[in-house]
Formats: sequence, structure tokens, C-alpha cells
Amino acid sequence: MLLLPAVIVVAASFTPGDVLRFPPPGFSLRWYYEVWQSSLFMGSLELSLELAALTTALSLVIGFAAAFALDRYPFHGREFVRGYLLSPLLIPTVVLGLGLMQFLIWIGLSQTFIGLLLGHLVIALPYVVRTLSASMVLFDRNLEQAAMSLRASPAIVLRTITIPLLIPGLISAMVFAFVTSFGNVTLSVFLSYEGRVTLPVQVLSYVEQNYDPLVAAVSSVVIFVTVATVFLADRLSGSRSVI
Repeated sequence: MLLLPAVIVVAASFTPGDVLRFPPPGFSLRWYYEVWQSSLFMGSLELSLELAALTTALSLVIGFAAAFALDRYPFHGREFVRGYLLSPLLIPTVVLGLGLMQFLIWIGLSQTFIGLLLGHLVIALPYVVRTLSASMVLFDRNLEQAAMSLRASPAIVLRTITIPLLIPGLISAMVFAFVTSFGNVTLSVFLSYEGRVTLPVQVLSYVEQNYDPLVAAVSSVVIFVTVATVFLADRLSGSRSVI
């Protein structure tokens, strides 16, 4: 049931005709070529990939530091901080987008790429913190203590023991962050800048005025990128666990 809509969209994108229909009357890459030739969609795809990559990198760095601090250092208000980091999951995206838009106007970052990046960081960070916190609960700290008993510094222990053993969790967090950013629509609508919009928002705008197989081809590109990310992460995580 979950895969059926995606299968229909991908199958309909290969139709040779001018009307979006399923099953397609034939097979053609015509509409994928149209997507490739469209500066509108290719520009949005480039923006989405750049935004998702930066969001993933920043959320991994910040999320790892936050999860590590919450797991290793008991301090007053720790549960409040944990709940605060996860709070974007509880707030409706429309409300969050409207609030972020007003906040960015207040600090002078409205209608900028930095503002859009901050918005995506807000919605991706909870997934990273939650995933890494779960990984650290299962972490065997005896390995770290053994390394420190051999006079390894905390930095060396972190680099050679902690991070390598958390690679599967880091890869899972990376997938969550990338997919969340790349596929986001609601928040990106509020934070678009200078006429530049992400690919999902561009698809939404195009569907409001047109309904042809080009929409299915662009949607299939989004599906392909998402599936490729998950598949690559699964392969990397699997090979690491075997080693």
C-alpha cells in the first residue's frame, strides 16, 4: 500500500504520449529528457541537493555533539534540553514554517539561502539526535575505558573508538537528515528566496497549472534520489558491520 503510489508515478513517467495515464501505452524516456532540458527543474534539483547535503553535514555535527553531551554528562535540565531538541517533531510544519519565517525577518535572514538552511536544520536535527541517542544507549563504554587505561587521550578515544563504533548510527542519522531535507515541501514554501525554490516545491507549483507526464518524471527523480540515498547508506552500513 505504501509503495503502490510511487510505483504508479514511476511507471506513468515512461509514457510516450502527452497525457499522464496508467498503465502507459508504451515506453519512452521523452519526459526525462524534458526534465534534463528544463532549466527550471534542474535549477531546483541543484538547490535541493546542495541544501540537503549541507543540512545533513551540519545536523550530523551538531546532533552528534548534542547526543554525546546528553548521554555522557548529567546536568541540571538535561531532560528539558532533550525535549527542546526533539520539539520540532511535535509542532505542525505549517506553524513551524510561519514562526521561522517571522523569526528570520526579525534577525534579517529572511529570503536568503542561510535562512532556508537554518529552517531545514531545525527539522532535520531532531531525527539525528534521536537516532544517535539510541545508538549511544547500546554503546559498550568498556572499550573506551580500556583505551583510556592505556593512556589514550579523550580526543584519540573519540576518533579511534567512539566514532568508528557509531558509524551505523551516523549513517542512519545521515539518511534521515538527507531525506527529510530533500523531500520537505511545507517549510520550504515559507522560506524560499529570490524566486529559487526546492524541487518538491517546484513540482507542487507546476501541478497547480499543468498536469502532464513531466510531473511524473520529476517526481520519479525525487524518488530515485531518495531510494539511491537509502540504498547507498544500507550498503555502507552493512559493509562496516561486517568488518
